Amino acid sequence: MACPFKNDQSVAETARQSVHYSSYLQLDKLLSAQKPVSQKPVHDEHLFIVVHQAFELWFKQILAELFSVRHILLETVVNEGSMLTITTRLNRVVSIMSLFPAQFAILETMTPMDFLDFRDMLAPASGFQSLQFRIIENLLGVKKENRVSLNPHYTEVFGGQAEKILFESEEGPSLLLALDKWLERTPGLDDGGFNFPERFRQAVDGMLREELDNQQSQDLTAEEREYNRKAHDRDQQLFDSVLDADKHADLVSKGERRLSHRATLGALLIYLYRDEPRFNEPYKVLQLMMDIDSNLMKWRHNHVAMVQRFLGTRIGTGGSSGYLYLRSTVSDRYKIFLDLFNLSSFILPRRHIPPLTREMRELLTRHEDISQTSSVREHPSFADASMGECTRKLMTSSGLDLASGRPSS
Repeated sequence: MACPFKNDQSVAETARQSVHYSSYLQLDKLLSAQKPVSQKPVHDEHLFIVVHQAFELWFKQILAELFSVRHILLETVVNEGSMLTITTRLNRVVSIMSLFPAQFAILETMTPMDFLDFRDMLAPASGFQSLQFRIIENLLGVKKENRVSLNPHYTEVFGGQAEKILFESEEGPSLLLALDKWLERTPGLDDGGFNFPERFRQAVDGMLREELDNQQSQDLTAEEREYNRKAHDRDQQLFDSVLDADKHADLVSKGERRLSHRATLGALLIYLYRDEPRFNEPYKVLQLMMDIDSNLMKWRHNHVAMVQRFLGTRIGTGGSSGYLYLRSTVSDRYKIFLDLFNLSSFILPRRHIPPLTREMRELLTRHEDISQTSSVREHPSFADASMGECTRKLMTSSGLDLASGRPSS
């Protein structure tokens, strides 16, 4: 009989070679990465470093999720399984961002006097120089022309390789653009099928006509009738702006709308028929995009409030105007998915929603590919290679597969 302990040595060698908690997480590097710059030890500087490092780690995870979602949305066909992946990863981003207010709250346990003990030692370092946060903004779709004008330009504070990475993130396809192309492929928009644009137009005309008839049947004063007439005209103009492709294009050219006309109608179609099985997950995607936008605006607001609390109106260590600059970023100009928020302007009461045809209902009941394979307009930078070599090196430095968001083998 063979000795049962014969392989003791090989087992021990395997154990020694197995992954250890500390080495897997590289805790020796992580826990030694806090290097205060104060000549005399300042207790709260350690807190300041740890909180900002935590932000940067979460930024890295957010980028991994957003790159993977963009990759999926830019596929010609997005199937049901991919939709679940998209909603899972977007929900993860929302969950991560929901932690940020608590991180600001931890930092605010430090008083302004405590901060002044080491603030002067930080110049010219500044949160303005967070490369990952700028990439997140560009990847989501913050437009260059909507940024608050600064001197120097926000990319120039980095220089070298980092500036090139930012340029690549500006020029590559954003998540907003990927969403736009995906929404343009929403089933039911084409003339030969359900033709939602025409059915929606007829429903709007019927609703506005009904409202006008109801007003005319009421015993109103001349002033009240004039008020109702103007309100009716405003509603008509509002709906015309989404029904008329030329009027929509004019609003896009003015920067008042971000999505294409067809994509906007696709989003509206998903909104109105979200209870249909095939539109359940797409509706969640649109909601999660808005949640990300809302959380990003909350992050900006919390950052502004914290800076004002610590510094008042003092100039920032990086040379910006500090609070005054940050306050200017808390506005719709920095909102990415603004059109999704404004879709509520065009929602109809349930009784006015156009009924689905038998063919359209069957289409929305079947669990197949959620996007059509036709009418996808080519974009020179849709390939994942468009990320740019510098950005790719930055994001893959931790071994992440940017298409899947999972560790690469």
